[in-house]
Amino acid sequence: MNVTTVGLDLAKRIFQVHAVDVSGSVVVRKALRRSQVLPFFTALPSCLIGMEACGTSHHWARELTKLGHEVRMMPPAYVKPYVKRGKNDAVDAEAICEAVTRPTMRFVAMKSTEQQAALSLHRTRNLLVKQRTQLVNMIRGLLAEFGIDIPEGLERALGLARRIAAQEATPDVPAMAIQILDLLCGQVLDTHARLQAIDRSISALQRADDVARRLSTIPGIGPVGATALAASVADPGQFRSGREFAAWLGLTPSQNSSGGKDRLGRITKMGDRYLRKLLVVGATSLIRRARAKPETADPRLVALLDRKPVRVASVAMANKMARVVWAIMARGETYQSRRIPTLAG
Repeated sequence: MNVTTVGLDLAKRIFQVHAVDVSGSVVVRKALRRSQVLPFFTALPSCLIGMEACGTSHHWARELTKLGHEVRMMPPAYVKPYVKRGKNDAVDAEAICEAVTRPTMRFVAMKSTEQQAALSLHRTRNLLVKQRTQLVNMIRGLLAEFGIDIPEGLERALGLARRIAAQEATPDVPAMAIQILDLLCGQVLDTHARLQAIDRSISALQRADDVARRLSTIPGIGPVGATALAASVADPGQFRSGREFAAWLGLTPSQNSSGGKDRLGRITKMGDRYLRKLLVVGATSLIRRARAKPETADPRLVALLDRKPVRVASVAMANKMARVVWAIMARGETYQSRRIPTLAG
């Protein structure tokens, strides 16, 4: 079978294959059950396999690479323009087969099992943070119905939950509400304890990973941000510059330019939302510190705050942090304050 390029549309159980030869003629167009995928590609000579980057794509990329094939993963948004009329698995596989051969196509680097395991920590942490917030808000709302106000702040809410769970405090509410409060307080304290355990695992991972340790030297990036960036960026060499890396994170202005006129809008917000959020949160912490103690802050950051609103400054700072992150990952260096590029408005 003279196959040179294969488009593989991934799924849970039924996979679609579209294979062509060197002239572009279709050689294979068929559906495979999950158990048939590896035997099918084992029988093929080494070829180029394209697939969309999705939840299981890195696993299949590793397995197919072991068989001697060259696997390239692409963002689904970049494959969509190659989809012809209609939409089904066979058409998607054909579009993938066409897109993977384009010389200007951008590809996603394959992640290792260790990187995916580290990212599972972050996904679980992100979920538990949301659940803890929901539970705290539920407790606040329930007590507010009875005229009881909890002071602002997570620690104050958790402190009240601990006292209620230990029966050291009993709010003046009906017995049925007390029963619900006991349930909510127990759940929020359990969620908080699980979060603390995950944070300890992330800190241990940061100490053990060389890239994460170097990223932690950047002001505004702690163990969470450092390990998330180290696990998410499998190959910093795929980006030609720090600006391209910032654009991949969606931290550069969107463009609507025509006729020689450049029109820049808000940031694109493309790419990994979680990484972008961590950088913006880190930049916000630097800004808070600069406003509280301007004498200890970077003078360029203080000057930026004098010219721009706080939110604009935090996004601009996150953009600069992303460029520093790329430089450190690509060059194997550590953070040096004198090398930070001048913050632009």
